[in-house]
Amino acid sequence: MKKICIILLFIISQLVHSQVKKLYSPLENAEQKIDSLLSVAQKENKFVLIQIGGNWCQWCLRFHQLIKETPEIQNIINKNFLVYNLNYSKENKNEELLTKYEFPQRFGFPVFVILNQNGVKIHTQQSDYLENGENGYNIERVKNFLEQWSPIMLDSKTYQK
Repeated sequence: MKKICIILLFIISQLVHSQVKKLYSPLENAEQKIDSLLSVAQKENKFVLIQIGGNWCQWCLRFHQLIKETPEIQNIINKNFLVYNLNYSKENKNEELLTKYEFPQRFGFPVFVILNQNGVKIHTQQSDYLENGENGYNIERVKNFLEQWSPIMLDSKTYQK
């Protein structure tokens, strides 16, 4: 009876785990998705923030959780960015896109790439500068990163008298 209960618990946990929406999708056509986001970004005067990583990456999941749970960061993102989670895993490394974006994986995961409305890469950010030791991410550093690379900060009109 004990063996049957353990087997049933294992099967149930696997079913539940498979039903949870994953942050990263290895099967998604990433280039097509990014092109679609760029069309929206042009209309809304936003940039595209690409978070590169995988469902296997604890720090990737932590960053996503930080965004969801921190209203200040969520507001900055909603105002300035469209976010895409670009998969990097053994199932799909998205090598063509990573080559196009000049090999951001060299910085580890997650790594962030910001594209302007025209799809031009304007910044690559390694995540360790945004971390707060083993405790997660430093909210002020994340806010600063997002604000400094927002469309308004890169608009020459912002600096004219």
